[in-house]
Amino acid sequence: MMSEPIVVGIDGSDEADRALRWAAAEAVLRERPLHLVHAVESWPYKAPVFVPPETPEYLAGAGRRALTAAKERVLERWPGLATTAELVVEEAPRVLRDQSEKAFEVVVGSRGRGGFAGLLLGSVSMRVAGHSAAPVVIVRGDAADRGEVVVGIDLAREAHTVLDYAFDAAAVRGARLRVVHAWQSFGALVEAGLVIDADQIELDLRNQVIAAYGPLRAKYPRVDVLDEIVLEHPVTALSNASRNARLVVVGARDRRWNAPRLGSISHGVVHNGQCPVAVVPLH
Repeated sequence: MMSEPIVVGIDGSDEADRALRWAAAEAVLRERPLHLVHAVESWPYKAPVFVPPETPEYLAGAGRRALTAAKERVLERWPGLATTAELVVEEAPRVLRDQSEKAFEVVVGSRGRGGFAGLLLGSVSMRVAGHSAAPVVIVRGDAADRGEVVVGIDLAREAHTVLDYAFDAAAVRGARLRVVHAWQSFGALVEAGLVIDADQIELDLRNQVIAAYGPLRAKYPRVDVLDEIVLEHPVTALSNASRNARLVVVGARDRRWNAPRLGSISHGVVHNGQCPVAVVPLH
């Protein structure tokens, strides 16, 4: 069994439970251990006098019960899966950022509970996806194990890391991989008075896309690849493709902890995708 675990954030919400099921199935599929994490915000331990003194102990106890229940559900369905659980007193995004340093993937729900121990609120999910050292899968929409894997690539950026993750995801699932490149250049070109040869532009872009994923064909010879050049906004193209997909893969910007690094396209796909979305850091 490979050592880098699939890490999943747990907070007791329905969305977190869906993320747990996805992460457990992923761990079984990839023959990796599963690590459950629950974060208890640290500020109640430093809180002013109006916070009830039993609050920290109550939150920690509730977190342990949530972890125990989650682990029991996993082992009931996947009894052979190596599963561990951990409660950490710290802000949720920082906990999962730290966990990502030693993880294969970090899995979170699209939303979660509020309150002191809220782990998987939408804003938290976005912060985790924006600062993780490992790919982050945000489980939303249709999480069924069917359909193709979709990856969106930006030809202006190095796409190898994103493509490698997408090829691997398709390979382990026995799924087709759809490589999507969307562009919107007609308006500016027409306004500039240039003559547009749309067919030639599409052919040139397709050749660039094929060249981008070409080196991975030998590494993943059994993956059926379909490239798609779309004349529309990338968020629209990938959101539409997600309707028939089991996973959409996008890239993130350069990794920084003190500033957001999710680009507008990744951000839009995470919010509008109809299936789980994997955000892959560009190392």
